[in-house]
Amino acid sequence: MTGRELILSMIRNERVSRTPVMPITMMLACDQTRHKYREYATDHRVMAEAQLVIAERFGFDYVSVISDPGREASDFGATICYFDDQPPAVDEQNARLADKQALAGLVLPDPTAGRMGDRTQGVALLRERSQGRLLVEGWVEGPCAEGSDLRGINTLMLDFFDDPAFITDLFGLLTDNAIRFARVQIQAGADLIGVGDAAASLVGPEFYARFVLPEEKRLIDAIHALGCPVRLHICGNITELLPHIALLGVDLIDLDSMVPVAQARADCGPKPILLGNLDPVRQVKNGTPEIIQAALDACRAAAGERYIAAAGCEIPRHTPDANVRAFAEWAQRGLLRG
Repeated sequence: MTGRELILSMIRNERVSRTPVMPITMMLACDQTRHKYREYATDHRVMAEAQLVIAERFGFDYVSVISDPGREASDFGATICYFDDQPPAVDEQNARLADKQALAGLVLPDPTAGRMGDRTQGVALLRERSQGRLLVEGWVEGPCAEGSDLRGINTLMLDFFDDPAFITDLFGLLTDNAIRFARVQIQAGADLIGVGDAAASLVGPEFYARFVLPEEKRLIDAIHALGCPVRLHICGNITELLPHIALLGVDLIDLDSMVPVAQARADCGPKPILLGNLDPVRQVKNGTPEIIQAALDACRAAAGERYIAAAGCEIPRHTPDANVRAFAEWAQRGLLRG
């Protein structure tokens, strides 16, 4: 069974022979090649090469086009700061929607052009070069994360109190864009769409339920209608949001290191696949293979069979090879632990 078949079988709730391995890697993946990170984030050919190299080298079951959260924002006209060997960053001092009135003139960009188009080309290239061996993951930003990129995160947080109608209009438009972006990636060959909505962990359960959940739900339902499963990635402590996240119907839920796996399983029920929640720095980068595998044992025990091996977030660059390899070595121990 290939890595792609393994993950898709688990999503379909079929019995599989081992736990899949799906850690997020970006800078670490780029470092496997001769390229700088600016090239990784701006050239889909570099990204595809790096993802294939790291998957092969460390026994991962998938490849992903995640690189930075600024692709949609860039195509909306946001100012993006590029660095030689670090991820691009949105220039919040010159936010695209510093003036809220600009929302009325914001036009949905073409998802086949610009930086979104480059990501879509990456999906197609990974699908071609992986030849069905690895699951290919596309990626879009969720409404809260994308709103933060266009408005500035601190300003957006104030908008929840000061102008709820603006938040509703903004999130609706951004979800429309994310649906269009997901569609072209699925058409290009994505087996799974990741939804990154990091800023959502900052709003609290009341605002999450009122503003974020409806648009995340609309996005996830639209992706499902296109025949594609969804992975939700919200960095930070989402413990208080878990009862609401359970309503999304999402297929895979990433858990950052501060989110107890047992709590996530209790709140979200038996159906979603849980990923994580190893601390990317303390356990993965600065730990040992033994520490990592003991943590994976604990996660698997708390999550049950519907668990995929991953860190709580991106595996940092400069993580020792033995520690990165520990994920696949743990998964290769044999049949799923009973």
